Amino acid sequence: MHFLAATACGVMLLSASAPAAELRMSWWGGESRHVATQKAIAACGQKYGHTVKGEYTGFDGYLEKLSTQMAGRTEADIIQVNWPWLPLFSKNGEGFADLSKLKGLDLSNWTKADLDSGSMNGVLQGLSVSTTGRVFFFNTTTFEKAGVPVPEDWDAFFAATKTIKEKLGKDHYTFNAVKETAQLLVTLAVVQKTGKDLVDPKTHRVAWTPAELADGISFLGKLVETGAIRSQKEEASDGNVNLYEKPAWAEGRIAGSYEWDSTYSKYADPLKQGQVLKPVPMLKLSGAVTDGVYRKPSMVFSISRNSKNPEAAAQIVNCLLNEPEGIDALGTTRGLPASKAAIARLGDKGEPEVRAANAIVMAASGPVVSPFNEHPQIRSAFIDTLEEYAYGQLKADEAAEQIIDSINDVLAQFD
Repeated sequence: MHFLAATACGVMLLSASAPAAELRMSWWGGESRHVATQKAIAACGQKYGHTVKGEYTGFDGYLEKLSTQMAGRTEADIIQVNWPWLPLFSKNGEGFADLSKLKGLDLSNWTKADLDSGSMNGVLQGLSVSTTGRVFFFNTTTFEKAGVPVPEDWDAFFAATKTIKEKLGKDHYTFNAVKETAQLLVTLAVVQKTGKDLVDPKTHRVAWTPAELADGISFLGKLVETGAIRSQKEEASDGNVNLYEKPAWAEGRIAGSYEWDSTYSKYADPLKQGQVLKPVPMLKLSGAVTDGVYRKPSMVFSISRNSKNPEAAAQIVNCLLNEPEGIDALGTTRGLPASKAAIARLGDKGEPEVRAANAIVMAASGPVVSPFNEHPQIRSAFIDTLEEYAYGQLKADEAAEQIIDSINDVLAQFD
């Protein structure tokens, strides 16, 4: 893409200066992120002679506030944007400043995949702050009790499921898949077999055929039929309790799940003493053409197209993500950084298992994931239809047709 050319003159661009400016930066987060970010913008502002005012809040209400500001062109100069919101604010690549044209940003610190993920219509709209992805977590203690190794592929997984049920009891399950996780498991199965993301970047329609999606839905059905996971009906009857709140998870009677790499502690902390949770490499289906990793920016930093001082804003963003003053202050308050410079400077800081999970995500293969995967209407249509399938109201092929038609209707709104 054309924005990669911007990296060629990195040193010259980074040496460019911008007049002193008064800037605003908006973000969401918790207390630790607020404190770290205020420290970072103060340090970076002092370095370049700019004043940066922080505007921060919790996640709830942030989208509504940003939507109002964007409509009135009163948004901050530097904006923390949730990655799935890029199509909402910049479907044609015109919602934010084109970061490839701003001096002061060293884009060589991001992979091409990261830059592609932050682009809309080929225009770089946001820089990935951290990269996250789905990874398999397994309770190794449960597998040891049953005398079977932690599975390395899906064939071994189903064999282990049978043994665990025979030796430990029918109330033991090898996996968990509810709502979003069920959707992403179906996605994983289809992507592994086809190598295609849900959305075709050229046609801007669903890339999968009904038959390909039906196979993925049938894979979810197989997980239920073999007793690897509980059915959606059973989960709903229990009130769809969060996995990390379930006694069965804490006791090792549910032995695995497919979760964000950054959430390791959320699932490891509730386990009873003696239980050990480990991230493991991607399980692949027979005939898979890719690992099918679901890897994406957790959030991006964008610069307002209405900013009066975009070059100064670019200096601050580069400082926050690529320079010692920003890297040291922010640490891992937004996850393990995507910037190569930040990764190198932070070294081995951060929880070992989180770093191990992130390493699996970063090493795995898969197509670039479109932010439309997480568009609220698209996710809802996918999950709701999977529930109809789970309740026996639709067959796999019927569910596939319904999902594709519903998603294409939403995508058409962005033509």
